[in-house]
Amino acid sequence: MATDATKPEGPDFEQGIDAGELKDGEMIAGRVGGEAVLLARCGRNVFAVGGTCTHYGGQLAQGILDGTTVRCPLHHAHFDLESGEALSAPALRSLPCWNVEQKGNRLRVTTIRAGRPTANPPTEALRSIVIVGGGAAGHAAAETLRSRGYRGQLTMLSADTDAPCDRPNLSKDYLAGTAPEDWIPLRPPEFFGDNRIDLVLGARVTSLDVASRRAVIEGGRTYAFDALLLATGAEPVRLTIPGADLPLVHYLRTLADARAIIAKLAATRRVVVVGSGFIGLEVAASLRARDIAVDVVGPEAIPLEHALGPDLGRFVRATHEEHGVTFHLGQTVTTIERDAVVLANGKRLAADLVVVGIGVRPRVDIAQRAGLAVDDGILVDEYLATNVAGIFAAGDVARCPDPRAPRPIRVEHWVVAERQGQIAARNMLGERVPCRFPPFFWSQHYDVQISQVGHAERGDQSEVKGTMQGRSFVVAFRGSGKIHAVATVGRDQQCLRAEVALERQDDEALAAIVT
Repeated sequence: MATDATKPEGPDFEQGIDAGELKDGEMIAGRVGGEAVLLARCGRNVFAVGGTCTHYGGQLAQGILDGTTVRCPLHHAHFDLESGEALSAPALRSLPCWNVEQKGNRLRVTTIRAGRPTANPPTEALRSIVIVGGGAAGHAAAETLRSRGYRGQLTMLSADTDAPCDRPNLSKDYLAGTAPEDWIPLRPPEFFGDNRIDLVLGARVTSLDVASRRAVIEGGRTYAFDALLLATGAEPVRLTIPGADLPLVHYLRTLADARAIIAKLAATRRVVVVGSGFIGLEVAASLRARDIAVDVVGPEAIPLEHALGPDLGRFVRATHEEHGVTFHLGQTVTTIERDAVVLANGKRLAADLVVVGIGVRPRVDIAQRAGLAVDDGILVDEYLATNVAGIFAAGDVARCPDPRAPRPIRVEHWVVAERQGQIAARNMLGERVPCRFPPFFWSQHYDVQISQVGHAERGDQSEVKGTMQGRSFVVAFRGSGKIHAVATVGRDQQCLRAEVALERQDDEALAAIVT
């Protein structure tokens, strides 16, 4: 995965700094040898940890402090300053920690130290845990189970043919050609063996025998479990029009899908993207980075209006048009030919390649057959437990309560899936951790990152503060007198502070942040 390899800047903490330079609640970025280090003061305590996020190398000093937690400005990973522990996805790796000494008015960072160990809960009752799914939620759950002391049999049954990968990158830098495939796996191949995680690829689960506690895969092999996590994710909605099965038509969900698209790009001059949602528009941006002509077809009058509101939707459209994308909105595709796409209005768009991104459906079939409660997703409680004891669900397939929403929600975002996987794993071990964090996602469009926290309801009104033209603004989504979600461009700290306010359900603080 990508990390920031630039030479660390700032003061040399081995030589030290004046203690008065670091005030309570403040952070300073510096270095120890060739390592980037963050120095932070929380009351009387001063902490020194790695200065870059272990997810994508974000500069932690540009984030915010929340007590003894630092939050990354890029994708909202949380780290504990006392232990370096990665508290919340998308970062799954901890930060290194150093000792700090003060002599007189001089603060110096000295030797590296071990982080505080995580307390291991009792796990003797669980001899075997099975995770169905090899995506974000499943992978995060497996890592969490091992990091929190589970020592029993741990099996991941993944229908995918590749090990868990950085799926958000598939439609972004990897597709654009600026991220090598070496960055895409979440862990090196030896990680799973070293951590005694039995990763079974190409294993499609066909049924669950709830009474005998067994999962059955194609071919008939069974896997016994004392606890089970369903992290089956979602699958792309597919076109059913004439020509939908032609070789030029592709979908993007897996690493294999991305490879198949990239393999055709050398001979591709024009691409039609069917769908003007997040995946479709990120694909469009990545292909424009390769100087390929792109037409985007969508039924909406404004792209992403249902998710981001009309103002931000128009901003996204204008950003793409500045980079040469042609939109055909208020339109659907009626036919695909071997070298073109035909729209409902009769217009014919030349195409060497068609990429379809018209939404996904949760994979609930095995859950439904096993008697689990299902409603456009697997229904779970606040601990991510299903209606069958010992079976949990997380990620794109889970529909769970949200303290800020009037009804259970299902969220199709990477960070949400990872965080739910972590929480489900801890609850399998008996920790009773409620799933109450506000959803977070980011979407990349050229050099513009949109970050959003919270869950906007249909019908919420969007209010923009700042300048869209200057790419520095915040959008508040309001309904029933409350702010349900906040989206930002160029205001990472504001987005982080909104996340904290949403976590605490502090409406007054949230209103002040977006004013």
